Amino acid sequence: MPTQADLLGTALGTSKVVLFDFDGPICDVFRGLPAPDVASELADLLTTLAPVLAIPARATDDPMEVHRLSQSAGSTVLAAVEAALTAAEIRAVKAAGAPIEGSVQALHAARDTNRRVAIVSNNSAECVREYLTLHELLGIVDQIIGRPDLRPDLMKPSPHSLLTAASACGVAPDLTVLIGDSLTDVEAAHAAGARSIGYANKPHKVAALDNAGADAVVLGMHEIANCLVQLSRIN
Repeated sequence: MPTQADLLGTALGTSKVVLFDFDGPICDVFRGLPAPDVASELADLLTTLAPVLAIPARATDDPMEVHRLSQSAGSTVLAAVEAALTAAEIRAVKAAGAPIEGSVQALHAARDTNRRVAIVSNNSAECVREYLTLHELLGIVDQIIGRPDLRPDLMKPSPHSLLTAASACGVAPDLTVLIGDSLTDVEAAHAAGARSIGYANKPHKVAALDNAGADAVVLGMHEIANCLVQLSRIN
């Protein structure tokens, strides 16, 4: 039976483009501005604009779920909530601190081994760009595919961002591999026809990501960097 190292080598070795989820593999977006606080802020706004959604809006501590919910109130309300979410994300990444350990090395290793690099995120492209610029990483990344404007239904687990990234990088989806820390990342990769590497940044995620069908599971982003370097030596 192949080891996780073998599986990781296969997933990365067949890739021409490495897709990185943002919140988790690269940045802990809400480290300095907790997600429940942002969700509460958005729920207050949604309650004011669409009182009928007050109860479900206040029942979640996930800002993305409040955003998804706002779509049912119409385009004007959705636009207001989306703008507030984007503004909160930009504030959040400014307070998020250093990149996830090993992530900078993984970004560089992907680029240094002649692969294209893209960020595919349910966060706004604006906040991703803000963070990468702040930490002098923007030049490593070829494409940033963030949350589609006014289309929360196209966020992962929809394959939309992965297919957009593959097209922008000029490759078929099956030549891409997505590194993500959530089940929706794995689901999106399956739907797009891409490979996926689960980043288990919490112990309980190892089995969950594996059971979801990730092609490989890693415990740290440094494993990505090390594997890419080893592959370059073999080739």
